[in-house]
Amino acid sequence: MRILQVITLCDLGGAQSVVVNLANSLVKEHEVIVAAGAGDGKMWLSLHPSVICEHIPSLRRALSLLNEIKTIRAMRKLYKKYHPDIIHLHSSKAGLLGRIAFPSAKIVYTVHGFDSIRIAHRKYLFLEKMLQFRCRTIIGVSKYDEDNLCNEGINNNVCFVYNGISQPLRLPESPFNKMRSYSKIILCIARLSPQKNVDLFLKVSELLPQYAFVWIGNQHEFRGQYSENVFFMGSLPNAGAYNEYADLFILPSNYEGLPMTIIEAMAFGKPVVASKVGGISEIVLDDENGYTVENSAKAFREKICYILENKDVYTRFSKNALKSYQEKLTVDNMIDGYLRIYNGIVD
Repeated sequence: MRILQVITLCDLGGAQSVVVNLANSLVKEHEVIVAAGAGDGKMWLSLHPSVICEHIPSLRRALSLLNEIKTIRAMRKLYKKYHPDIIHLHSSKAGLLGRIAFPSAKIVYTVHGFDSIRIAHRKYLFLEKMLQFRCRTIIGVSKYDEDNLCNEGINNNVCFVYNGISQPLRLPESPFNKMRSYSKIILCIARLSPQKNVDLFLKVSELLPQYAFVWIGNQHEFRGQYSENVFFMGSLPNAGAYNEYADLFILPSNYEGLPMTIIEAMAFGKPVVASKVGGISEIVLDDENGYTVENSAKAFREKICYILENKDVYTRFSKNALKSYQEKLTVDNMIDGYLRIYNGIVD
């Protein structure tokens, strides 16, 4: 098969990580083209050399009629150049323009967290409803997303495929040596944005001064005030590998799809405490491999302490986290799910 993957930005966030994992795995047996727009370009560096890369400079998150017209033209040129068997669209902007530009019979569209549209950008929901018939399949990244798509009237060939990752890279030594004075290290990997609740992260850190709280994400460190047990490390390559030297992973958030960062933590056997949003509770199972909680500092503190202060609980959660990853969150599981969809279109 010749497969064209299209995503809005070429940064390396959660949705881009899915594209990278898909492309790098599929290129072993198929021809894969990845097209993306603006961004810092880190996604390109993560792709296998056999993957064909196409940059669409006009494809940006910000609205611009001129850029949208340029992008549709660029997409149509790509189609004429490659004549792909499958066109896989990722993220709302690429999903919108791609469904206008490409033949609908070949399109699958992954919504990487429907709450980003349903809650944060609801004014664009009508476009999703209108364009649902301009593709063969709409894919959520969790059952939660699939259900909410259907509840909002987007129910034309909707399904879900869990995100998956390959076995993460390992670091040669601990990057947290300067934090040895703290009894435990609690890690969060997320960008600094309104979606990711950094204020809640800071409130939790104040309640647990005996633990080091590490935030990895964004080019620049957080500029607000925070307690001395908080460490903002900025944007780091292979950030998921830092889980190996942390004790527990947390993710305070206002809305999510199925966060890749949680899957990375589980691949290292780390218990997780996260906000009860999106599809997180489908993989973070209460009293099994972690907890999902309401967005309150007290709730986070209670579960963090329970896990870290009970050795038997920690050991059990750690084993179960790794087991959860191995059973349903590997890149092979994700590839199998998408190939079933692709083959249904090509056949």
